Amino acid sequence: MRQDNNYRTLKAFQKAECIYDVTFFFAHKFLKSGDRTIDQMIQAARSGKQNLAEGNIDGITSREMELKLTNVNRASLHELLLDYEDYLRVRGLEQWAYDDPRCIQTRAFCKEHLDSAIYREKIQERSDETIANIAITLIHQCDVLIRGLIEWKKRDFIEKGGIKEEMYRARKDWQNRNGMNGYNGVNEQIPNQPIKPTKPLNPKS
Repeated sequence: MRQDNNYRTLKAFQKAECIYDVTFFFAHKFLKSGDRTIDQMIQAARSGKQNLAEGNIDGITSREMELKLTNVNRASLHELLLDYEDYLRVRGLEQWAYDDPRCIQTRAFCKEHLDSAIYREKIQERSDETIANIAITLIHQCDVLIRGLIEWKKRDFIEKGGIKEEMYRARKDWQNRNGMNGYNGVNEQIPNQPIKPTKPLNPKS
């Protein structure tokens, strides 16, 4: 069975953690206390991180659940993306165009840095418009990574199958290494060996 599911090494998880930390700061600093959007944005960012971790761990026993939770992670980040875009639009702030020099610089920085501590430090003195655009950039980059992760998981499932196939291969390998070819269980006979008749029970004994 797979034991390599260390989600903390995934770039998608590292970037999702950056998104959560940026969103936590942004929501508490720029949204009014009592605004339901604070909890909604933080929960969406949290879901975008936690479901990726949970799906990666569940993938040890269920590829189907792994794919489902990874996709839930992507959906949560898209929900968060809309919140940032709404924030900018209704306040008359600018969402940077793809070819805007500020967007180009932000994309390069976000692509290079995956440590959430750097973002927590950098955003302290930034405006709400700048932080929202940083978050939007991070979400788009994370979405690309997650889509790639989903496609890889699909190919891996097609090539290797799920838990049943893995357990079958492990069982056959154990049988081969222990000279138990053809043995299918503790109550089954090895093929080509005669079954010894048993002595009838004496009802008087």
